[in-house]
Amino acid sequence: MDKLLSNTQTSFSDIEESYKRICADINRAMADAGRTDTVRLMAVTKTVDPERINCAIGLGIDLLGENRVQEFLDKRDSYEPAEVHFIGGLQTNKVKYIIDKVTMIHSVDSMRLAEEINRRAGQHDKIMDILVEVNIGEEDTKGGIAPADVKAFCEDVMKLPNVRLRGLMTIPPPDAPEELYARMQQLFNDIRDAADKESAAHFDTLSMGMSGDYATAIRYGSTIIRIGSGLFGYRRYNSMA
Repeated sequence: MDKLLSNTQTSFSDIEESYKRICADINRAMADAGRTDTVRLMAVTKTVDPERINCAIGLGIDLLGENRVQEFLDKRDSYEPAEVHFIGGLQTNKVKYIIDKVTMIHSVDSMRLAEEINRRAGQHDKIMDILVEVNIGEEDTKGGIAPADVKAFCEDVMKLPNVRLRGLMTIPPPDAPEELYARMQQLFNDIRDAADKESAAHFDTLSMGMSGDYATAIRYGSTIIRIGSGLFGYRRYNSMA
């Protein structure tokens, strides 16, 4: 028992040190970019046990990112209060399980999915905030809307009455050149500028940057960075974040 307690305390200490380092990195990156707005730190919780998640919440993290529907449903009642976004690939038949339990869905990459979210949100008499996923690297192995199609896709999504398009999400390829981050920022700005006044007012979120590239993402306008392994450690956490 003593050994188990010691290991748990060490793990919590590691999370605290990582959190302090990430916060310092965020502040430095924002200062270097001359930004005075807000970047939210999302703790990506795939495969992370509730105790460590609650440790992160206790340190000040107030936003969690869930990748898997069933894992989220199994763990959610153990969480301390925090906002939860769904960030993983989402099948249309799973929308009904999370529609009333998350505040934003990041991974909308088809009109079929957007329409199902709209339908289920209507059943709950709510407006669901979503992000459109962009395949900025145009990789065959990743989901997301091709950059050339994003503007038209967003225009269609904005017509759905129970969906509120808040912005874009992307996962650039490993070691992506900064040109891709700049292209993503330009796409975001172009869509916001072309939208009508009401839609543009809500179009405020660019979810871009993970454990290995969040400083670069901040430099190019990201407002949410998604950190998993950088916060909870590689041995305890194994995913794309």
